[in-house]
Amino acid sequence: MVAKSRADVIHRLRSTAGHINGIIRMVEEDRCCIDVIKQIQAAQTALQRVSEGLLDEHLQTCVTVAIQGDDTHKREQLLAEIIDIFCQSNRSRHSQGDYFHVEQNLQNS
Repeated sequence: MVAKSRADVIHRLRSTAGHINGIIRMVEEDRCCIDVIKQIQAAQTALQRVSEGLLDEHLQTCVTVAIQGDDTHKREQLLAEIIDIFCQSNRSRHSQGDYFHVEQNLQNS
């Protein structure tokens, strides 16, 4: 990872860590659940952006070098890692759809 990118990632992660510490204080102070949830969602979004930035850099550096190189094992390994990341991301998005079922249960009660 390029030093500038590394510094940016560290800055963003530290900022998110501060945000999470703020969320912990909110819970300790027994703040409104909805307010806490909104802050958790904001922290998740911040982490998602860091993750997307890291993936972008990985694709532009490591993967590009592997694709252009002669090492087929390394190329296959990197492609498998990327496929795994996308599958995990897709599973995560589908699990967020579970809120629909919660809403349905509330309406049927």
